[in-house]
Amino acid sequence: MSDIGDWFRSIPIITRYWFAATVAVPLVGKLGLISPAYFFLWPEAFLYRFQIWRPVTATFYFPVGPGTGFLYLVNLYFLYQYSTRLEAGAFDGRPADYLFMLLFNWICIVITGLAMDMQLLMIPLIMSVLYVWAQLNRDMIVSFWFGTRFKACYLPWVILGFNYIIGGSVINELIGNLVGHLYFFLMFRYPMDLGGRNFLSTPQFLYRWLPSRRGGVSGFGVPPASMRRAADQNGGGGRHNWGQGFRLGDQ
Repeated sequence: MSDIGDWFRSIPIITRYWFAATVAVPLVGKLGLISPAYFFLWPEAFLYRFQIWRPVTATFYFPVGPGTGFLYLVNLYFLYQYSTRLEAGAFDGRPADYLFMLLFNWICIVITGLAMDMQLLMIPLIMSVLYVWAQLNRDMIVSFWFGTRFKACYLPWVILGFNYIIGGSVINELIGNLVGHLYFFLMFRYPMDLGGRNFLSTPQFLYRWLPSRRGGVSGFGVPPASMRRAADQNGGGGRHNWGQGFRLGDQ
């Protein structure tokens, strides 16, 4: 038990609570402590009966059973692996920025879920985080099952196909990928590569709640082309890294 406790405490703090909630809420529903009917995102119940907890519970709940247990475990693994890597890698020392990314993705997914009558939001949020990690490590070669190897930027789409095979649907994965792309474009691609304005910034109250452990912003994207040319003329300084890479399945 001490080994399990040490492992759990070693998980970055935001991923730790997200992972724990994604285990606890389905367990509560499975044991019948609370009826699973209260966990789904039903637009009528949320909008007209003011059951305001439903967007939160729908993010953590998944109906675990003989036909869905493997899909649940696979996506729980993706949550642990890629949220940990993103929080401890590109967002290392900046928990407020990581929490803001999760909140932005979650709000977009909730709005989409209400519009499209998506009752469960666990997989879309996990896929949105995986998509951001894949884009920040896009040129790294990852290994998937059965010895397949490809660039990390293709990983979200490979997993979309994989989940379709074992789960029979791609809507959740597709929404997650699109939301992850929206965040990545607005936060990194548009302001850093295209020289546009920064539409997303972490609110100050999150920094007060979760202060950064080191100053500055690093590990994200590259400057706009005009800045890169100026930097090259001055000796090549000013470039940034896309983030540290990992192989799929490495611990």
